Amino acid sequence: MTETDNILQPTTENYQEEHIITLEWREHIRRRPGMYIGKLGDGSSPDDGIYVLLKEVLDNSIDEYMMGFGKTIEVKVEGTIVSVRDYGRGIPLGKVKDVSSRMNTGAKYDSKAFKKSVGLNGVGIKAVNALSSRFFIESYRDKQAKNVLYKRGIVVDESDIISSSEANGTWVEFTPDKEIFGDYHYREEHIEPLLKNYVFLNTGLIINFNGRKFYSKNGLEDLLNENLTSEILYPIIHLQGDDIEVAITHTNQYGEEHYSFVNGQHTTQGGTHLSAFREASARTIKEYFNRNFEYADIRNGMVAAISIKVEEPVFESQTKTKLGSKDMSPNGVSISKYIGDFLKKELDNYLHKNLETADIIQKKILESEKERKAIAGVTKLARERAKKASLHNKKLRDCRIHYNDPKGDRRDETCIFITEGDSASGSITKSRDPNVQAVFSLRGKPLNCFGLTKKIVYENEEFNLLQAALNIEDGMDGLRYNKVIIATDADTDGMHIRLLLLTFFLQFFPDLVKKNHVYILQTPLFRVRNKKKTIYCYTDEERLAAIQELGPNPEITRFKGLGEISPDEFRHFIGKDMRLERVTMRKEDLLKELLEFYMGKNTPERQNFIIDNLTVEVED
Repeated sequence: MTETDNILQPTTENYQEEHIITLEWREHIRRRPGMYIGKLGDGSSPDDGIYVLLKEVLDNSIDEYMMGFGKTIEVKVEGTIVSVRDYGRGIPLGKVKDVSSRMNTGAKYDSKAFKKSVGLNGVGIKAVNALSSRFFIESYRDKQAKNVLYKRGIVVDESDIISSSEANGTWVEFTPDKEIFGDYHYREEHIEPLLKNYVFLNTGLIINFNGRKFYSKNGLEDLLNENLTSEILYPIIHLQGDDIEVAITHTNQYGEEHYSFVNGQHTTQGGTHLSAFREASARTIKEYFNRNFEYADIRNGMVAAISIKVEEPVFESQTKTKLGSKDMSPNGVSISKYIGDFLKKELDNYLHKNLETADIIQKKILESEKERKAIAGVTKLARERAKKASLHNKKLRDCRIHYNDPKGDRRDETCIFITEGDSASGSITKSRDPNVQAVFSLRGKPLNCFGLTKKIVYENEEFNLLQAALNIEDGMDGLRYNKVIIATDADTDGMHIRLLLLTFFLQFFPDLVKKNHVYILQTPLFRVRNKKKTIYCYTDEERLAAIQELGPNPEITRFKGLGEISPDEFRHFIGKDMRLERVTMRKEDLLKELLEFYMGKNTPERQNFIIDNLTVEVED
């Protein structure tokens, strides 16, 4: 009997009425949290569920501001306790309980009250309630107040309507449930970008977070300045209209970098508005110069942001990271036409009025065109080499699900480990989940590509095959893995390979890093065990604590390389508790200067830096 025959065999289990169950709203959310907030996580990643809970509460306060009520929002995070206080209109007091615990209840179905809102389906705050061990909500309205206290979505206390001296608005305080999220920790480095985006998109809004003030005067222009890591070639073009705002500039970096928003929601996966913007901006610039420029040459090095406001937006998931709407409103003009008409008028007018900027843009396009034509010949040969190399058999052990599959149920879990050497590659391959984990094996040390042109990506077999494996030659849209994980040894050679790979990504694909796709795999340095227990330690501090826990004379093994770790042990390190360090770029990390210092030819200067910052590890 074949495997397929076995699958088609009828079950012996009777299908009866008792098999049909109806879950309460809170129970459904707690059993299927991913449907409402995406992944769970422990707070180490900016898209982990605990930050989605904060965002769901904040979105309601932002909607109040967008409707013209309450210019200040107070946000506090103290350990696991989160509170948000806005000064909007306040929830109508008779509906405080309903809006926080009754599914599909809210004011945002009526576009008269919330014309261009983020939250539309009356689910968000209920999800926060159900997934919190404690959830408190209080509304202040016209010198009166009402509050409700919940535990895991169940009411434990409810006040009558009482008099109050508080200003109008709403206060929400919640603690994400450790039964759902495990041992989580909020990290300010993930909260701050969220709050900054809110103020960039809502000029004049003030958010006070743990005593710090976030405010923006120049909107998306401030957003670009906050995120730029390369020097701009010309002043940022900042254009605004009814329900649309864009900011555009160019740098000398490779590829494109875009930030897109709908009704204040950061659509990290883009959507119809971003596709329309990329098309319309390139077309407008091409028509202005009246030259047969390639769109790819026009967009190479472009850094831009777009924010639009849409009535009744349709997103592709509850987490609202990709816009699916095609129209600005149910009976309105298409998003594509709206954005195209706006740019055709405003961007074209700007270029006609700012001839110096137009000249700089044309020079940048011509440089991109020249480089593209220079590598055109090797590109064709490189693609043929990649095909002949039997990529899937030699360098890449692929997985079944891919990130660029919009229907992949586990697409966010997809990752690729970039390893050094056959032994490490073999151990990870045997330990991995073949559904979502791929392995790419390096041969020796990659080339130091700093200062080289993109032609080297196609001429160097290692880079060519890696680019083909990731499927990023034409941009991030085709990226096959959500996480690109550098898995090298923790010795000097491993660190050097890590730096060479990071140089490759930062030099030619900086958006891969900026969009939070590049990580470093943390593997244990020590194994401490006795007959009863084994503890894996990632630092000397953890090793000393393990020795103390296990008592006298435990067996201590120092792992000198990934190849020394058996496949059975590796399963512990690349499973759901996998330790990853995300590679980040900050505003102050000017890319060119950073790479030039660490990977350039300034050997004496770098030697002095190493000597001045040298630390000596003393073995016990």
